[in-house]
Amino acid sequence: MALPAPGITLEAKQHTARTLMAQSADIYELNTVRKHLSLIKGGRLAAASRGQVVTLAVSDVVGDDLSVIASGPTVADESTFADALRVLSTRGGVIRYPPDVVSHIQRGVAGEIPESPKRGDPRLARASAHVIGPQRGAIDGARRAADALGYHVHVVPEPVTGEARVSARSHLAMVAESLSSLPRPLCVISSGETTVTVVGRGKGGRNQEFALAMAPLLEPVGANVVATSIGTDGIDGPTDAAGAVVDPTTLRRAEAQGLAQPQTFLDNNNAYEFFDRLGDLVHTGPTNTNVGDLQIILIGS
Repeated sequence: MALPAPGITLEAKQHTARTLMAQSADIYELNTVRKHLSLIKGGRLAAASRGQVVTLAVSDVVGDDLSVIASGPTVADESTFADALRVLSTRGGVIRYPPDVVSHIQRGVAGEIPESPKRGDPRLARASAHVIGPQRGAIDGARRAADALGYHVHVVPEPVTGEARVSARSHLAMVAESLSSLPRPLCVISSGETTVTVVGRGKGGRNQEFALAMAPLLEPVGANVVATSIGTDGIDGPTDAAGAVVDPTTLRRAEAQGLAQPQTFLDNNNAYEFFDRLGDLVHTGPTNTNVGDLQIILIGS
């Protein structure tokens, strides 16, 4: 499924994806570039197929956009080479990316390489696609589990997106502001997909950074609270953890172990070490599916 376009090595494509993620590109930006470096993505697989094509998709994309899920190998693609070049320019500048990748996209902009199939392309007439596992499916499962445990459930309708450490602060502030009108015990559920701009040399992932950014801000929520952010695929960034858990004791336990303040670990993108030392990583193992990230905040009576 990674089949690169002619003249592009798999290593160059991998380097491009890693660089985009380190530059905080979201899934829409990342897959816009991927679709224009591939012989399969962006509708090209269906266009090359002689028979009927039926796609059943499990979505890890906010909004369940079929053209973005897995870079849409069997559906029409409305993004363009110009869009892909714009993403490279915005996310670090073209100088950060392999020359063959930049050259390929520039040739596409110049019309030397055919665009990905667009809506109405007759080559896609025999293709149909359906989302059978929506991105918000994890919310439904979490809601049922919380109901069974006797929690009142509040689902945040807006997706959680943006830079992980920034989104964590705004998300927790929103929850704190809403508490007076919500019953106890309470389970607040949200989902989405954040990003991380890598500037340090540590180890972690967006869910671990989201949790770590929440740790110093739990006091307004109350003394009887626990919060987590996890990836539903069981793999957060380049780690063996799905995410991490924080509560009002997190900072006290960290201080007792001689750990630096959370901001120091965030500055080095090293949330994994912080939570590993405390034993507060969440390990589920790979789940072999992915419907985005899930945030849970539990507030006792």
